[in-house]
Amino acid sequence: MPYVDGFVAAVPAANKDAFVKHATEAAAIFKELGATRVVECWGDDVPDGKLTDFRRAVQAEAGEIVVFSWIEYPSKEVRDAVGEKMMTDPRFAAMGSSMPFDGRRMIFGGFMPVLEA
Repeated sequence: MPYVDGFVAAVPAANKDAFVKHATEAAAIFKELGATRVVECWGDDVPDGKLTDFRRAVQAEAGEIVVFSWIEYPSKEVRDAVGEKMMTDPRFAAMGSSMPFDGRRMIFGGFMPVLEA
């Protein structure tokens, strides 16, 4: 059964090009290690909510754009194996020092699909 990792982060608008470059490099590695699809979405219509919203979830500041992303895997087992490989891959270690956003405010989780239409 497929498995999905989801991410939401706040990226300074001025860092869009650096973010796309960073995401492109990371996507190639994720796919090499076993992911089937990587999608990065730059916020375009992200409204403020009355109780909560994407911006509050990642403590977005003025001048930051909310990014919504996901990575698809053939199974949770493949996702777990990719995660283990990622933790020891020197390419990811090098990327961590040059992230174009504050990774401490990124939210993420793993999800089992229940509907695909």
